[in-house]
Amino acid sequence: MNGKPKGSDAAGKSASKGADLAPGLYVTATPIGNASDITLRALKVLTDCDLIAAEDTRVTAKLLGMHGIKKPLTPYNDHNAARERPKLIARLRQGARIALVSDAGTPLISDPGFKLVREAIQEGLPVQAIPGASAVMTALALAGLPTDRFLFAGFLPVRSGERRSALEELKAVRATLVFFESAQRLGDSLADMAAVFGVRTVAVARELTKLHEEVRRGLVADLAVHYEKSGAPKGEVTLIVSPPHEAGADMGRVDAALDKALEFMPLRAAVDLVAEMLEAPRRAVYERALAKKSDA
Repeated sequence: MNGKPKGSDAAGKSASKGADLAPGLYVTATPIGNASDITLRALKVLTDCDLIAAEDTRVTAKLLGMHGIKKPLTPYNDHNAARERPKLIARLRQGARIALVSDAGTPLISDPGFKLVREAIQEGLPVQAIPGASAVMTALALAGLPTDRFLFAGFLPVRSGERRSALEELKAVRATLVFFESAQRLGDSLADMAAVFGVRTVAVARELTKLHEEVRRGLVADLAVHYEKSGAPKGEVTLIVSPPHEAGADMGRVDAALDKALEFMPLRAAVDLVAEMLEAPRRAVYERALAKKSDA
């Protein structure tokens, strides 16, 4: 007999709930739309941490309320980051457990969390990533464009001249490009892409994981015309743009051959036939065929 009352171990574990969450900064992903996409690990961090640094405390409070979590919240965003960052670093030095969250998705992707993480690392403070939903990865998975190499380019400039300059810098990048864009500027941005990039395949993904999720695929010039006529769509927009189409292929002949082949052949068989017959790069032919199927 060791003198401990029966069940004392269980009681001790209950009393120390959260004690196994080590001190440090926890970069915690939250859902981008569908509230069910939060991970069990993220819920544990949000439940057991000492403080949640949120891009918008009102947005995060709603998420916490869905899961019955009550924790102190402090705003950390573009407007107050310079002022609040030293306070958060001071708390981390004292052994606090702080969860960093954005309004939606994975923090540090187009938000000020990068500087907080960098400073914590520079001071030798623990930093952990709690992975989860990401608009970038979700859009890439749905786009039907190459994913073996991609570049996230964030938001494009607001003004057309500056936007075209930014696109010129990206024109030669041999990778799929990922952009965030406002719905109001979508048509103008696609028109600038058509002017700078020429023939590219693009996927416009909006309201990802939400009720009205939509992915519209096609050639960038065609989609620019579509949104010019239909107006700005609703919701959050992620743009996926194909790498440069291979030079040397007569895409007019490719289009004509695909139009005929797709009338009586499955997509992959038509792509294989046209690519071999015209000695055109299969990837470029596949992108054209996919765009035609989406428009059909």
